[in-house]
Amino acid sequence: MAKSIWPQSDQTRDLLAAAKRGDDEAINQLLDRHRDPVRRLVQLRLDRRLQQRVDVSDVVQDVLLEANGRLQAYLDNPVMAFHLWLRQIAWDHMIDAYRRHRRSAKRNMDREQPLAAPAGPDHSTIQLAAQLAGREITPQAAAVQRELAQQVEQAIAQLDEPDRDILIMRHYEHLSNQEVAEALQLTPPAASMRYLRAMRRLRERMDGSAGDPPSAVPKRSDQA
Repeated sequence: MAKSIWPQSDQTRDLLAAAKRGDDEAINQLLDRHRDPVRRLVQLRLDRRLQQRVDVSDVVQDVLLEANGRLQAYLDNPVMAFHLWLRQIAWDHMIDAYRRHRRSAKRNMDREQPLAAPAGPDHSTIQLAAQLAGREITPQAAAVQRELAQQVEQAIAQLDEPDRDILIMRHYEHLSNQEVAEALQLTPPAASMRYLRAMRRLRERMDGSAGDPPSAVPKRSDQA
């Protein structure tokens, strides 16, 4: 699997331990080293049309400010890995941004996806396309790459939100099955089964054999 967007966990553990001892500099370093990953997450998961209305930097800053304010409570009771906890805060801010702008926008945003399938083609999309095709896609086949990437992204966008979400978590955020299970409050076997079902439905979409496109509005309770 490709490298996760999140920093190495051993360094994070050291900073968390120092932060728990009251080291303010460790807290600053902890949040600062997660700034770029949070930015990449927001750029990936916040609908691209909504990003025309919302400054990604503002969302990132709000996420880190909330994390700083809640950090001591997290350190007293770390209910999940730090990067998953921070990811949840970011997710909540993205949903809140969508809901605010859906109410205030002059034009109807109900059909817009609040959490975007990734723009491409990028390496993650090509890897997923190769997995679906069951063969390696060579860098020289640029036209094939673009076509397959477009098909994959269109198919992902048509999936139900839980299916779309777990595929993006696995193939674009590059979370492990264990991390996905922790984030969604599932057992690892249940997370694996959900992922396999999502992959099957994605293949069906690619083959044009699935049903009508679903509603894309997420529910806060779908994430943990």
